[in-house]
Amino acid sequence: QVRLVESGGGLVQPGGSLRLSCAASGLTFDAYKFGWFRQAPGKDREGVSCISTSGSITYYEDSVKGRFSISRDNAKKTVFLEMSGLKPEDTAVYFCAAGPARWKTQEMCIQRTPGSPYWGQGIQVTVSS
Repeated sequence: QVRLVESGGGLVQPGGSLRLSCAASGLTFDAYKFGWFRQAPGKDREGVSCISTSGSITYYEDSVKGRFSISRDNAKKTVFLEMSGLKPEDTAVYFCAAGPARWKTQEMCIQRTPGSPYWGQGIQVTVSS
């Protein structure tokens, strides 16, 4: 059974930083691409950042470029999202997702893949003063 468990969310002031973690189990970790997605109230889910199996290829949604950084530790079977310069518009539930290696990294993030990835349960990130 595949499990993706997010942690590290919470309340942070504008301009602050958070580090999200996604611990994966039940799959061959280095055979999967991973991504972070978010969904704000009343909005569609959007891809924030995705990373290839080796970590050599990354994709970022335009609004987070230069502020967010995705990485993975294949030995620890964990994916990270370092978020800095947080803005109120970053407030959302953040989800970790895992997709097969055959998918293109960008296509996974813009949700144009032939199937659905595995999803975590999501974690709240609130940016507010």
